[in-house]
Amino acid sequence: METATFGNGCFWCTEAVFKELEGVDKVVSGYAGGHVDKPTYRQVGTGTTGHAEVLQITYDPQKISYEELLEVFWKTHDPTTLNRQGNDVGPQYRSVIFYHDNTQKELAEKYKQELDASGAFNDPIVTAIEAFTNFYPAEDYHQNYYANNGEQPYCAFLIRPKLEKFRKVFKEKLKTEHGS
Repeated sequence: METATFGNGCFWCTEAVFKELEGVDKVVSGYAGGHVDKPTYRQVGTGTTGHAEVLQITYDPQKISYEELLEVFWKTHDPTTLNRQGNDVGPQYRSVIFYHDNTQKELAEKYKQELDASGAFNDPIVTAIEAFTNFYPAEDYHQNYYANNGEQPYCAFLIRPKLEKFRKVFKEKLKTEHGS
């Protein structure tokens, strides 16, 4: 198993997406990249700890590649907005890839350069690519948030449409219970 760590906005919105991918064993919502030991959601929410809301993804590279995870990362958030995803504003919502080794770093940088050069986005990509230094799991109530709170308005109006679009675009990469 290998590990990928991505920050692409609110972890509630993106955790459900990665959990459905074939080859993904575990997805943990948490905080990375900051300077406070064991931060709380409330602390990270102030925007002063330096942490980003992230997903730490444990995956089987024999079933899904890091490149495929990067593709999902880039296509499921807006990498052109600095410290913002939709209505979520602050450095904790920044677009960031925390690489775990040089191969991940090179692949992330290559993908970012190619995507920027392709003109896929009207604005330049601002996603940071940083060395992984720390990860702190978020509080229990943040884990499996969509699965546990799917009927809440936030989930129904913001997460469900994103998840439905993701299922259409990546249907061939989903675990069998979500596939065709």
